[in-house]
Amino acid sequence: MRQRKNGSSIKHPNLSDAEAKPQKKSPYSSKDVFLTCLGFRMLNALLIQTYFNPDEHWQALEVAHRIAFGYGHLTWEWEEGIRSYLHPMMFALFYKLLALLRLDTPCVMIKAPRLLQSIFSAVGDLYLYKLSFALFGDGVAKWALFSQLANWFMFFCFNRTFSNSLETTLTLVGLYYWPSVRSSLNKAPSGSRKWGLALAALACAIRPTSAVTWVYVGLLELYSTHDRLRFIFVELIPIGSVVLGITCLLDRLMYDSWVLVPLNFLKFNFLSSGGDYYGTHKWHWYFTQGFTVMVFTFLPFCVAGIIKSKYWKLSGLILWVLGLYSILGHKEFRFVLPVLPISLIFAGYSLAALEERGSRNGEKKRSSCICNKWPSRKQLAIFFLLASNIPMALYMNLIHQRGAEDAMNYLSKEAAKGKVKSIVFLMPCHATPYYSTLHNNLPMRFLDCAPSKGMPAESDRFMMDPVSFAVDFAKNWSRPSHIVLFDSEERHLKDFLVSHSFREVRRFFHAHFKVDRDLQASVVVYAMTDS
Repeated sequence: MRQRKNGSSIKHPNLSDAEAKPQKKSPYSSKDVFLTCLGFRMLNALLIQTYFNPDEHWQALEVAHRIAFGYGHLTWEWEEGIRSYLHPMMFALFYKLLALLRLDTPCVMIKAPRLLQSIFSAVGDLYLYKLSFALFGDGVAKWALFSQLANWFMFFCFNRTFSNSLETTLTLVGLYYWPSVRSSLNKAPSGSRKWGLALAALACAIRPTSAVTWVYVGLLELYSTHDRLRFIFVELIPIGSVVLGITCLLDRLMYDSWVLVPLNFLKFNFLSSGGDYYGTHKWHWYFTQGFTVMVFTFLPFCVAGIIKSKYWKLSGLILWVLGLYSILGHKEFRFVLPVLPISLIFAGYSLAALEERGSRNGEKKRSSCICNKWPSRKQLAIFFLLASNIPMALYMNLIHQRGAEDAMNYLSKEAAKGKVKSIVFLMPCHATPYYSTLHNNLPMRFLDCAPSKGMPAESDRFMMDPVSFAVDFAKNWSRPSHIVLFDSEERHLKDFLVSHSFREVRRFFHAHFKVDRDLQASVVVYAMTDS
């Protein structure tokens, strides 16, 4: 777009006349948008009752619980120094506040972390709206926000306490402040680039792989800015150094030695392919399965929005991130979560175009006195998106893999009553939450799965031969009051459990179909008969 001499703008070839006018203020205040999103995300947080990925608990809440209360398990990643304490510290301070207010009850400890995360998620929703408004105007912004709130995977994952969730929020806020992301007509506020740099540095401190996103944005800035030396030496290096320094000081305090987490993270995940230990996918997985499942039925609208808008800088970021992550063998849905909202901005563009087309057609029909009883294309699109995403979101949040959380919630309440003395988990490692949910300092034991050379980890040996492993394991144990296991292994261990005086006390539904192992239909809790 370019300016006329009198100050009005020439229309972008793919935008309506209304969108091409000099930008007006949004009809909705930031406060109203934020409060609406906050209410939605808090409800979203309360509806999450399923287990998705161990890192939600084991790399955030478990670490925070250990900091705040003095007990909690640190996985091998913390021994190797490839995780920063910056993200868990946020939840540790929250836990401290709950304890100070005497609110650290089993129910609150289960729900509160996701309610805290809902605040950050709402900030991300607000800045998705603001970024969409800055780029395309209100017509697109409201539909981009609709797409963000209606997408099943955002509803499923954004409110979970992953570092990826906070990274996604920081990415949305940061992109809003980067001048290189904006068009030449709608420039970012003066000095906003420093805020964008600070947010980018913070995102990289929390999750070093966020650098994939910010290298792209930084290269755009280097290409478009006229003050490259100032950008590099006055802004980029000083701001990055300050954030890195603060992070290193925090990690020095927590690790009790100097640890450069980004370097260790780079060595393990990129130079040694350590992440491949947890499984690999084909190079095209994000394009053919992973990201397409996340976008789901918004995909055709996203593609149409990219083509119609011709906003290649932003669509290029999506391709850049998916392409670089595809090089790595170990792939997960949540790794590319930060670019999902960007895709949904383009879906919003496509929906806005449908609305605009429908309004023009409506005016023609009214002028010719023609009445149409059939729903418009926009109405059909909205119905299609809601009808496909809402059932998926509810199923994944309320039903699929809920047994792991239900079992630990039950044990937490039983432990608060003094009915649990110790627990052994005879199941794949990290299959349930741990001390952060139990919130009781009693002995617990799970099967280890830290990367090892030469011989399979405990968890793998158990899955290969549950009976032999359990018999050997019981020779050296202090018999627990409770054992937790999946029904798929329970079938093999019934005689073992009976012979050691255990009886079933609760059975929790877990899943209708298998994910990456045999079907784990339920989680079963056994207790000693004399406990």
